[in-house]
Amino acid sequence: MTTHRDPVPREQPHRATVAKRPGRGRTRSGGGRFLSLVVALAAAMVVSTWLAVSVGAVYVALPQAWGIVADRLLPGAVVQTWTPVQEQIVWDFRLPRALLALLVGAGLALVGAVLQALVRNPLADPFLLGVSSGASLGAVLVLVLGASALGGLSLSAAAFAGSLIALALVYALAQRSGRITPARLVLAGVALAYLFQAVYSFVLQQAQSGRAAQQVLFWLMGSLGGARWEMLPLPAAVLAAGLVYLLLQHRPLNALAAGEETAISLGVHVHRFRLSLFVLTSLLVGVLVATSGAIAFVGLIVPHAARLLVGADHRRVLPVTALLGAAFLQLVDVAARTVNAPQELALSIVTAVVGVPFFLWLLRRRSPDRAVTVG
Repeated sequence: MTTHRDPVPREQPHRATVAKRPGRGRTRSGGGRFLSLVVALAAAMVVSTWLAVSVGAVYVALPQAWGIVADRLLPGAVVQTWTPVQEQIVWDFRLPRALLALLVGAGLALVGAVLQALVRNPLADPFLLGVSSGASLGAVLVLVLGASALGGLSLSAAAFAGSLIALALVYALAQRSGRITPARLVLAGVALAYLFQAVYSFVLQQAQSGRAAQQVLFWLMGSLGGARWEMLPLPAAVLAAGLVYLLLQHRPLNALAAGEETAISLGVHVHRFRLSLFVLTSLLVGVLVATSGAIAFVGLIVPHAARLLVGADHRRVLPVTALLGAAFLQLVDVAARTVNAPQELALSIVTAVVGVPFFLWLLRRRSPDRAVTVG
């Protein structure tokens, strides 16, 4: 009997060990797929940047475009095969514009992902909730009336103040008895967006220069035509700091997206955390709108595309959202410059062509009347 029972205890640990291995294998495999996706999206950004610097009214071949960039970074390292005009087009106009598109696309997409988790509404984005319109109002007041009209605020500071006020108003108006419904949130955002648009339209109508007003109106619909190298450091710094902070806070974000009660039970100080997200998203929107105008739908469609690829964990959603948004807006900008060349389309026209069908699909896929408890 001893001989018969001896193999049993020796086999049980063996079977338990084998049972655990597939779970560890799946984790490693999931991490490998995520890393592969990040590498693929980074490669897509390189391709979109190549298109952005090469394609346009004046075509510049890929070897020439990158030769110009290499020569600027390492003078004399590349044999010159381009004209001075091509060098000016690539280095002074297209490359800073392409890099600004990366920053703005990544930033707006991140803001959309955070707002959707913050208010637990799949339709939330900075444009739909009136945040972009509030930032636009602040920027227009500075552009048309001058910095003295707002106490000496700079363009970015005025846009930040406008976006922060807009987000606070939308959140306050959407609440009733401590509850928010997605429909009330969207309606409050749309109503305030129209109000802000009416105010800055009045300001533009009263502007002394009609040509200047037309240029501001075109900028308000989204344009990267004014991109210059000196415009890149501020949005790059704000975006990098914001992304690092959000990645460090991915667990509270996951908890907040699951519901306020869940977040509180996990030890999240919901009011303080929500306030920090309000300030961060307002800062991002303000800085980005000051450089590119209000661009619709990027913050709506890109986060959903990221979740379709990697699930709902913000540790993965946030970097994928940033990479997708960067490449997406670069391609949108290329289309805006080439579809109706030599005239340039406003970026919101192109994003609306993609965003409106996606928005309608979301409306049909999800019920807009589900209430969300917020306190």
